[in-house]
Amino acid sequence: MPMGSRAEDGDCTERARLLTHVRFALAGDDGCIARARRLAADFLARLRDEYGRDVSPYIVGTTQLVVSELVTNALKYAPGPVVMELRSTVARVEVVVGDSNPTLPSAQPADPGRVGRHGLEIVRAVTQGLDIQRLAVGKRITALIALTGTPGPSPVERLC
Repeated sequence: MPMGSRAEDGDCTERARLLTHVRFALAGDDGCIARARRLAADFLARLRDEYGRDVSPYIVGTTQLVVSELVTNALKYAPGPVVMELRSTVARVEVVVGDSNPTLPSAQPADPGRVGRHGLEIVRAVTQGLDIQRLAVGKRITALIALTGTPGPSPVERLC
């Protein structure tokens, strides 16, 4: 179930500016993806109501879209449970999805005739950064969504 944390005063790292953080295990049952989207909306409502952050409907929709795409892909291509984390700093929301499949995803070239396999393209198009890391067991994908500024991608992306 969710676990929240606040940063200690005086530490200047990005993690120290963490306002709130929740982590969920998703089993892949019926309704799992809808539940993940609802958890994201609840997280953003908490940012607005408890922390006074200006969370626009665009940010809510974008975050739910990113959650939907990343969780769907993890459930589709990896055996076992999926872990989803939602984090927020003053400047952004981070959607983190981890699974047990060590194969790193790759976006296909744009092809409007292709059916399916557009998830990573969509996530790249609506986020400001994407970090994909291979872990000892599986992988972790972190999508960065700015709370302010111009929507859409920035040139920052890292694959490990």
